[in-house]
Amino acid sequence: MGDYYKDEDLDKFGEVGKYSPELFKKFMDWYTASLQPGALTKREKTLIGLAVAHVIQCPYCIDVYTKGCLEEGMDLGHITEAVHVASAVRGGASLIHAVQARTVVDKLSM
Repeated sequence: MGDYYKDEDLDKFGEVGKYSPELFKKFMDWYTASLQPGALTKREKTLIGLAVAHVIQCPYCIDVYTKGCLEEGMDLGHITEAVHVASAVRGGASLIHAVQARTVVDKLSM
């Protein structure tokens, strides 16, 4: 993708709300609240965010959550395990859809 994703663009995230500030504020309030400690710690939520960032393949999120993991005292071992778990779940979710393909084959083969 070359220069499609630029590090400096992450600093422009606030501009997304320029034409709909009320909705952007609601999003930011929700986003911020979702990361507050509750049943899960901020550390756990940050690691979940990193795993999700890899599954949705958002380079900005990967950068932010990788830095967050480091700030929460995690190392490359934690990060690597989280990415493997997320990848395995994503792989399993893709594989289970083979059942759908088999169902179509069975239906059309009747």
